[in-house]
Amino acid sequence: MNETIKKALIGIVGEKNFTDNLIDLVSYSYDASEHRHRPDCGVWVETAEQISEIMKLANSHLVPVIPRGGATGLTGMAVAAKGGIILDLNHMNRIVKISIEDRLAVVQPGVVYADLEEALNEHGFFFPPDPASGKVSTLGGNVATNAGGVKGAKYGTTRDYVLGLQVVLPDGRIMRTGSQTMKSVSGYDLTRLFVGSEGTLGVVTEITLKVNPKTTATSTAIATFDDIENAGCAVSQIMHSGIIPSVLEILGYDAITAINQNTDLRLPEVDAILLAETDGYTEDETKYQMQKVIEVFKKNHASHIKEAETAEEAAELWSARKSAYGVCARIKTNFVLEDVTVPMSKIAELLKGIKDIARKHDLMIATYGHAGDGNLHPQILFDGYDSDQVARQKAASADLFKLAIELGGTLTGEHGIGLQKAPYMELEHDPVAMEMMRRLKKMFDPNNILNPGKMALEMEHGSQIRF
Repeated sequence: MNETIKKALIGIVGEKNFTDNLIDLVSYSYDASEHRHRPDCGVWVETAEQISEIMKLANSHLVPVIPRGGATGLTGMAVAAKGGIILDLNHMNRIVKISIEDRLAVVQPGVVYADLEEALNEHGFFFPPDPASGKVSTLGGNVATNAGGVKGAKYGTTRDYVLGLQVVLPDGRIMRTGSQTMKSVSGYDLTRLFVGSEGTLGVVTEITLKVNPKTTATSTAIATFDDIENAGCAVSQIMHSGIIPSVLEILGYDAITAINQNTDLRLPEVDAILLAETDGYTEDETKYQMQKVIEVFKKNHASHIKEAETAEEAAELWSARKSAYGVCARIKTNFVLEDVTVPMSKIAELLKGIKDIARKHDLMIATYGHAGDGNLHPQILFDGYDSDQVARQKAASADLFKLAIELGGTLTGEHGIGLQKAPYMELEHDPVAMEMMRRLKKMFDPNNILNPGKMALEMEHGSQIRF
């Protein structure tokens, strides 16, 4: 790190909030993905004004800045691909206000999702997106990726709840977008532009979120299927049956066997398991919805159906789904967790295609995910020390992306593009769309200092574009 820049950074944040110690830089070199690259330094920031000064400094010296929260991302989004300054936002962890009368919460980006949920629970409210990493992921990261979760089928993703933002631009200017109202059509929707932008356009320093009243009743059921395509058909039929379950999750055979090998849950080793939850404000309401779901299960040849009679039984059913990621991660030295998403009518074809890809490349692909909104998580397990397996994993990922796009889907439903999926952006987006994205990036960040290397924003027909 240049000494002039180092002294200037210390002058902005204080010596205790600056680090270029090797142990810290190694810790900052990775997130939850397979990608690794060491930054030049890290700073812990506490105010938008500090971030503004850092951005002015970085912009004038052409130094990359990478915003970082809980680093739970699975695509290399928080990795300093070109070195530079890690902007650690975890000290900005204050819930500024909760206004139940206005149905909103104002938070800083370092607030952990679970901490907001705990604060809202006291008022009988919740923030619905519910990402799987919610116990540790920060709301700034949720905004950066447009995070979703198990309740996405009914309640949507982060984008559906962000009313307004405070953002520091790459040149240091501080901007506010949106409002604290439930409706606003005043000007271009800049708020939505920043949600899902992966920290490439600005640094989010405050978030205004819409929150919902909690439902008071739920019903839970599990169904097993000897044919995964029948499970896929059941999902599609449920989602156009007039009932929208609050949760509709799937576990494929490899995920089920992995769970059985590493836990004492003793799940039936079938081709697929569907877990459904309905919610509402009375037991009659939720049970009526669940009976409709069960009718579809039966119509699609479910081999076994079990309804939870108590909260404890429901928690037991949930434990299988919640354990999938961690259990599968222990099977091999390495894994890549994808999150391809397709239209609801294509779920069965996607599930069949994933099985075919696993056979083609002789790899274990444990599939689970949010079937209720078409967002599946094929977890490709491989030995990272075996070059042949690494090559087969990359080929399998490419085939998964091609399959999703052929089915009218997308590369990512909630994890983002980052470094992992950047080479495949042009599979999904036509040349005009890519050109517009690159122009937006250049307009906001002409010196390309903010989270460079992500989302294929610097590539044009396979070559670097000038910034």
